[in-house]
Amino acid sequence: MYGWTGKLLRVNLTEGTITTEALRKPWAEEYVGARGLGSKYLYEEVDPAVDPLSPENKIIFATGPLTGTLATSGGRYNVVTKGPLTGTIAASNSGGYWGPELKYAGYDMIIIEGKAAEPAYLWIFNDRVELRCAAKLWGKSTHEATDIIVSETDPEAKVACIGPAGEKLVKFACVINDKHRAAGRTGVGAVMGSKNLKAIAVRGTKGIRVADPKRFMEAVIDARKKLEASPVNSQGLPAYGTNVLVNIINATGGFPTRNFQESVFEGAEKISGETLAATYLLRPKACASCTSRCGRVSAVGEVTGEGPEYEAVWAYGAQCGIDDLASITKANFLCNELGIDPITMGSTIGCAMELYERGILKKERVGMDLYFGNAEAILELTRKTALREGFGDELAEGSYRLASKYGHPELSMTAKKQEMPAYDPRALQGMGLEYATSNRGGCHVRGYLTSPEVLGIPEKLDPASVEDKPQWTKTFQDLTAAIDSSGLCLFITFGLGAPEVASQLSAATGIDYTTEKIMECGERVWNLERLFNLKAGLSAEDDTLPPRLLHEPIPAGPMKGSVCRLGEMLPKYYELRGWDKNGVPKEEKLEELKLLD
Repeated sequence: MYGWTGKLLRVNLTEGTITTEALRKPWAEEYVGARGLGSKYLYEEVDPAVDPLSPENKIIFATGPLTGTLATSGGRYNVVTKGPLTGTIAASNSGGYWGPELKYAGYDMIIIEGKAAEPAYLWIFNDRVELRCAAKLWGKSTHEATDIIVSETDPEAKVACIGPAGEKLVKFACVINDKHRAAGRTGVGAVMGSKNLKAIAVRGTKGIRVADPKRFMEAVIDARKKLEASPVNSQGLPAYGTNVLVNIINATGGFPTRNFQESVFEGAEKISGETLAATYLLRPKACASCTSRCGRVSAVGEVTGEGPEYEAVWAYGAQCGIDDLASITKANFLCNELGIDPITMGSTIGCAMELYERGILKKERVGMDLYFGNAEAILELTRKTALREGFGDELAEGSYRLASKYGHPELSMTAKKQEMPAYDPRALQGMGLEYATSNRGGCHVRGYLTSPEVLGIPEKLDPASVEDKPQWTKTFQDLTAAIDSSGLCLFITFGLGAPEVASQLSAATGIDYTTEKIMECGERVWNLERLFNLKAGLSAEDDTLPPRLLHEPIPAGPMKGSVCRLGEMLPKYYELRGWDKNGVPKEEKLEELKLLD
């Protein structure tokens, strides 16, 4: 095979066995790789009703055919499993250098089964693969564990591991690779922890074959030129990172504040990308084969780390009513070290702050004055959550379970039990539909309608209008699924589209991926994920948003008076998807996409 290595690893932790298998070629062509192909293997091998933290669940580390090549931003891999936070299928995407290293070792994916009797880590050096004892690593931070594993294996080894949060089964624990890049959402780190698997370290020295090297490089050069012409990719992201969005989204009136009670944050400038660049930023940093360099290497005093990105700045910032960028940055560093999702962490603290200010949560239970704006609280509660200490044990379940425990689930700003990121659906109608229909719960990177609604890419849409938003949402969701499956980064879509993805994939794999075929692959992946969730017990009733966003108008700012008009968009979205009124794919749609059982 070209692009793909054609081989996967299967590791049964219960039995302690490691085997190699040939990649299923028909599946690879139809689901491409990474998110899509990993989801296909999970769908075929795991009962969707499985307890996510049981040995019967599997966790799959999957690359795409363009991962590790010179393709534009071809450094991505996905961690695919059933997520404990949401109960949905989970495909968490990460960059850095771990994914390419797995390809260089000769594998497209790793399927992890069962549960180890004692803490273990997996060491891969090309064809040599072994399980090693990780007892002395248990309890270590991701940074400490990475350094120890590298010292025990190879100086060039790349490590993906969990921190204390994953070991303690925090529902939103991450898998952290290269110390600072995260497969961050839905709790994939908790699944890894439930299997007593601390880390996967890999070193590869093999190459990746492409079908037509000349045509491939022509496609890559063409794509890179287009990214250089994109102001977002060539200017905004390198200069300010994703945090360039703080002032932009705040100015639109869609920057959720104090647990989505408001949509404009008075302290936005103090936590913006521009302020970060002028204060704590040391330099930008790129993932493998990337020219956009959106990563941030920052320092607060003597403490150096990476980030924060836009979503983390919002979650610990506006969501908690905090404009102290130093504390926000340090909290983000903690998330990387402890292995925890900053979006859910910050948003859950914001939910707890509202519960506290309403008198529902008491100081005796929380152990502090948990008012909006308390910068010290975000640091202490992040640590306690990762270790499940005191009130942190309740926060570790996420905001939906926290708010439900105290009788107010409506104060959890989640979709399918996952915290929504930094865009208010009342101000950005397309994002509202995207959150509600996302296959992995509240998520901004399952379509990213912010691109047309705010940035005007590929064309400017009125964020307050619901017209044509179902079609735009479906198109962006399918395209995103295809890009995630290819091994490329979603951020290429600020300058590229399906044609550029198709040309690179075709030249790399030797398979004729037209624009239409790419979009069909994305639609197939989306519908497969939907089928998994339906079999897991979800339904159309879960395609919704918190009551606040549907019924409480934005109180002030440019979008004052707006609510999310989800009810006007959802029926049309189902129709365009080829689903019935209950959100179930019709037989003819399944037949069209080769999804009939």
